[in-house]
Amino acid sequence: MHDPRVATAAVCIPLGIGREEPVEGYPGGMRAIAVLALAALALGVSVAGAAGTLSHTALTITYWENGTEQSAKPIVWTLRCDPARGTHPRPAASCRRLAAGGWQLFKPVPKNVACTEIYGGPQVARVVGVVEGRRIWASLSRQDGCQIGRWSGLSPWLLPPGGAT
Repeated sequence: MHDPRVATAAVCIPLGIGREEPVEGYPGGMRAIAVLALAALALGVSVAGAAGTLSHTALTITYWENGTEQSAKPIVWTLRCDPARGTHPRPAASCRRLAAGGWQLFKPVPKNVACTEIYGGPQVARVVGVVEGRRIWASLSRQDGCQIGRWSGLSPWLLPPGGAT
């Protein structure tokens, strides 16, 4: 349950600084130092949390050489940045490119866009995770010109080159 004396003391803390009459509990100066210390601590924690969120990149890349309809088992890689690590074959290069392009590399093709009807191969990939603190879920294929363009923007540094087989 909420203690009304605590709320009253917290509201009155700034008013007690420099007053002649005593304030119940700690002297006004001591209260001010405690409040400032707690405020600085809270600000430091929130800034550190925000900075950690902005630079956080962690992905799981699932790749199917012959499409998801095949019985072949997919290849799954993990990628973490800062420092670059994971099971991905090129973690350092991938992290550099992700830092340069950010989450926008995974934007879907806009609706109502005319795409060339070119088949680029059966390869399919799914990239799930966080880039620069933003959650992403991207499904990639080589089914038409627009999708080939998306794939090519991530290849060969994140995805295999792919192609018709």
